[in-house]
Amino acid sequence: MAAGRPDAQDHHPPENGFTPLEHPAPRLLPHTDGSVLPSLGGFGRHQKQLVVLTWIPALFIGFSQFSDYFLLAQPSGTCVRPPGNGSANWTAAPPALLLPGNGTGDAGALLCACQERTLELETGLSQNVVTKWNLVCESAWKVHIAKFSLLVGSIFGYLVMGVMADWFGRHPVLILSVLFMLVFGLSVAFSVNVTMFSTLRFFEGFCLAGLALSLYVLRIELCLPGWRFSMTMVASFLMVGGQLLMPGVAALCRDWPDRDDWQVLQIVIISPFVLMLPYVWIFPESLRWLLATQHYKRSKAMMLRIARKNQVEMSSEPSGVLTELEQELHRKPQRTCIVKMMSTRNLWKNIVVLCVNSLTGYGIHHCFSRSMMDPEAQPTALCHADYYTMAGIAVATCLALCPAVGLMGRRGGLLTFMIITALASLLQLGLLNLIGKYSLRHDIVLRDSLNRKFSVAFSIIGMFSSHAVSTLSIFFCAEITPTVIRGGGLGLVLASAGFGMLTAPIMELHNQKGYFLHHVIFACCTLLCIICLLLLPEPRGQPLPESIADGETFTRRTLLRPGEQHLLLAKSDRDYSRVHDTPLHLTATGGATVAAATALAAVPASYSLATGGEVIGNCAVANGV
Repeated sequence: MAAGRPDAQDHHPPENGFTPLEHPAPRLLPHTDGSVLPSLGGFGRHQKQLVVLTWIPALFIGFSQFSDYFLLAQPSGTCVRPPGNGSANWTAAPPALLLPGNGTGDAGALLCACQERTLELETGLSQNVVTKWNLVCESAWKVHIAKFSLLVGSIFGYLVMGVMADWFGRHPVLILSVLFMLVFGLSVAFSVNVTMFSTLRFFEGFCLAGLALSLYVLRIELCLPGWRFSMTMVASFLMVGGQLLMPGVAALCRDWPDRDDWQVLQIVIISPFVLMLPYVWIFPESLRWLLATQHYKRSKAMMLRIARKNQVEMSSEPSGVLTELEQELHRKPQRTCIVKMMSTRNLWKNIVVLCVNSLTGYGIHHCFSRSMMDPEAQPTALCHADYYTMAGIAVATCLALCPAVGLMGRRGGLLTFMIITALASLLQLGLLNLIGKYSLRHDIVLRDSLNRKFSVAFSIIGMFSSHAVSTLSIFFCAEITPTVIRGGGLGLVLASAGFGMLTAPIMELHNQKGYFLHHVIFACCTLLCIICLLLLPEPRGQPLPESIADGETFTRRTLLRPGEQHLLLAKSDRDYSRVHDTPLHLTATGGATVAAATALAAVPASYSLATGGEVIGNCAVANGV
């Protein structure tokens, strides 16, 4: 009997109306982490060398990102010739210098009215942009515009360069960013006025954003799942190292005979990018992006090169990746824009949640840093202590992220640090007022001292956790965004982080007015983020999604197991679905068909496959067809 042969379903004649079920072999090329990279040696020697090449520029990027602390530092002023008939010299601290006060006894107002004054820096340089062009008092707003220019340029750079990285590739964006970074960065050092300085700094920030984004994406796409986070954190450590070394670099640029100090510093922090010019030849395009966009001819050459450097023999590889690639060489490349994300159901929600997290993390970070500053400290101690405190907190954050993410995963770590940020913010806003209202009411000095200590403690905790939230949100986005739009998705999250950073110069421009409301708004955003984070998937140990379809199916796992979900919808033993569902005009001729179909569904699967053609033929005869 045909049903007794396991392979009988493969030999039915076509006249029986039976079509055998064929299961095509799964494609290997779309699975870069599971098929392609393991066949090329995994995370081999070649990939490790390229990752090291992405680490080196991270130190230079750290120099550029923190150059504002020295190029645009606020000086302290000394009045040499006071207004009126006064003759005594007196000094105003930096906060009182830039914006004149409203009261007649305010030191800033008197200094601005002074007939002759001297400006001194306490940040390692003897002269910077502020002292060069006397950007104080009525010209102080130009300093904030100069700070805006770098950040706004970075925001536009993340958005534009992210789309270009998806459309043209990661390598062209990297090389163009390096070339124009050298052009605009060195041109800043030769600015003749603050307008030229601010304009060139905008383009410098634009190129700096393209450089940082392309390196971040290339680093992620070179690694297998187990290496992604550790390789990214090494780059973060190097960037923080640039922040720590920046005061020493500024001190070395002090008192040069031929150039102003700030010009020498700008040249020093831009010149190391010359070392990246050989990347045109030694750094290849991302293999993952080539495969995702169907650049198969370039992918073949790249795979052979990687296999040769990893000492893998591709001619005898058993996986069949190269054989499948040969069959797909006729396909044309297909590019995808970030705009297609809007047609998805889950992917755009994940990216929006991470954008809000990044914006909140960097925005509230400024609130904590302002609360930490001691207004009664001396100018020298204020500049150095706050700068090194922020750098130390950044180092501590990187050190804490590694074990936290290893234990709790990406989503668990991000949720934990966001909860800590929210608690630190709410306690600072609410608990400090309770301390002042109900405790130590009669001892004002002790009450203020205790209030100050609690404020500093909560600020340090908040800066620590908010920095972790920002760092982890960016990495989270790089892992869950598909390769075809990873540059654009990461650009959106980094641009949101730039908007959060913009709150610092905006608050300074308004002379810190509305700071409490500013902090309250971001504290409410942290509570919203905690709820939204529960909707995100967990990408730890998972392969990177390659297509938009992969990213759309990359969702949060349900709390119940698949088997338990069916138990909630258990069916009854009796099936009444066919009762009274047959139209009247088919009752005479369709009863036999329904009965036959029911009988066919009741037989075992193997028997139905083998005799399905015969049963269907008998049903047709019974109905007179």
